[in-house]
Amino acid sequence: MGCEQWREVLSAQLDGEESPAERVAAETHLAGCEGCRTWWDRATAVTRRARLSVLVPGDDLTDAVLDALAEAPPPRRRARAVLGLRGRAALSLRAALGLIGALQLVLGLTQIGRGVAGPHVHPGGDALAAGHLWHESAAWNVAVGAGFLFVAARRTPPTGLVPMLSAFVGTLVLLSVNDLATGRVDTTRLVSHGFLLAGYAIVVALSRPGLRPDGPAQRDRPGEPRWRLPAEEQPEGPGLRVLPPYPGSAHVSDRRAA
Repeated sequence: MGCEQWREVLSAQLDGEESPAERVAAETHLAGCEGCRTWWDRATAVTRRARLSVLVPGDDLTDAVLDALAEAPPPRRRARAVLGLRGRAALSLRAALGLIGALQLVLGLTQIGRGVAGPHVHPGGDALAAGHLWHESAAWNVAVGAGFLFVAARRTPPTGLVPMLSAFVGTLVLLSVNDLATGRVDTTRLVSHGFLLAGYAIVVALSRPGLRPDGPAQRDRPGEPRWRLPAEEQPEGPGLRVLPPYPGSAHVSDRRAA
């Protein structure tokens, strides 16, 4: 037997499970094996220390742990509650966005029906150009209202609409401040932009990952590019190899016959 089998016998001897024959054989092996003698001395010391150590009784925390577990909601219930709050918040925002989109659409259609208003025709300006600008502004209002209604009706995140709306809203705010400072616009016209600002804020909120119906988007490979060519994913197959005709082939037979 090897030393590993003898150490199993010695371990059984520490537990009092060895037979008399195994005890005599183990003592004979210890007399001639220095490595097993060292292992036996260490194992004996560890066993004696473990058996002589005093266990200090501590406080019984079973009741406290059970009470804490009973009071704490289960993880699944907590997750469902969080998802329910997010779902209700997203539904409320979409309902508000649908209402704002309808108002913005009505505003644009009303602006088209009214035609060119008097305050927007500047003295000495071209009435034809002013009329076209008025219709262009009405078309933008109709387009933004339709976009708000489209986002409110769908459950997908409106991330693609955010850059365009950000540029439009930012430019509109800067021009409105300039027109207000120079006295070229009345307050009533600026108040109508409030629907656009409120809708833009809701679109930005709905584009956040926390308000998505299926949770945040997962990124399986953040360090790798999102697109790949098919040739990069498929390994190259072995090249074709042309074998010479063997002596019994039809090609060789035809050449010999010729």
